[in-house]
Amino acid sequence: MQIALSKNAREFASQTSIINCTFSFHYKSTPIRQSSPFDKGCGCRIVMNISDEQTEYQINDRLSFMRFLGLELKDKVPDAKTIWLFKERLIEGKVSEKLFDRFGRELAKQNLIGKEGTIIDATIVEAPIQHNSKEENEQIKQGQIPEQWQEEKHKAKLRQKDCDARWTKKHNRSYFGYKDHVKTDIKSKFILKATVTAAHVHDSQEVEHLTKKGDNILYGDSAYIGEGIEKILEKKEIEGRICERGYRNKPLTEEQKENNKKKSKIRARVEHIFGFMTNSMKGIYVRTIGLARATFSIIMMNLTYNLCRYCVLKK
Repeated sequence: MQIALSKNAREFASQTSIINCTFSFHYKSTPIRQSSPFDKGCGCRIVMNISDEQTEYQINDRLSFMRFLGLELKDKVPDAKTIWLFKERLIEGKVSEKLFDRFGRELAKQNLIGKEGTIIDATIVEAPIQHNSKEENEQIKQGQIPEQWQEEKHKAKLRQKDCDARWTKKHNRSYFGYKDHVKTDIKSKFILKATVTAAHVHDSQEVEHLTKKGDNILYGDSAYIGEGIEKILEKKEIEGRICERGYRNKPLTEEQKENNKKKSKIRARVEHIFGFMTNSMKGIYVRTIGLARATFSIIMMNLTYNLCRYCVLKK
């Protein structure tokens, strides 16, 4: 995904070291490539959801990409392997989470985070589908790696297999990948916190990790109903405004329907976030293999959304 940020956002990002934070392209005092143009500390730039080969091509082809990366015509452009290796170092250092938290603190300093409550929700992030046999899928579900893949002659095959992503079904359609669980601010629609899991994990399982004391009010859809959720919210002194759900032989009363309608008007604001990602950010998906890489890509996608949202609010 290619993101064009406004002047305000670029300046703000530069001042707070969010986009222009300087990561040395050296690891354990050993340079990755002598010809790397990152020797000047070019830093972490948000260019996502295109392949490493396509990133190399776009940097060579477009002056806008070069300006965004701080490169001049005389500079050497990193090749696809260099870009891949740089991303691996960032993933290893869990840089996406650090950047996301850093940007969140800067938003709080500028009083851009309202305190009227939060919304919790999750969306499916599709990943490349794996074509495995039934027996192989059963072993993966049990957290095991098929023995055949571990053989020396199949090591290359194992590197191309995603053993962390899972299948799930929604509205009678099957999806393969991960889930982006988010907590958002009601007023500003900034994403405050996010976690990433395999797609089969139920939305309610991440409430403990996403919420904290001080959230005051929490909105959510009927997926977050349950005694366990109520205990978590009570322990953290959070008022839960969760949409209620009807059951067989026990439909919702008119009063419950009316309450759900009021809650949904506010809860629906989180859908605007996923809608922006789908339409303006060219879709919610990852091209990576494994939970660690997917987490990096998804958290950076959330950070990119927050940067775009910041542009809108500062206009």
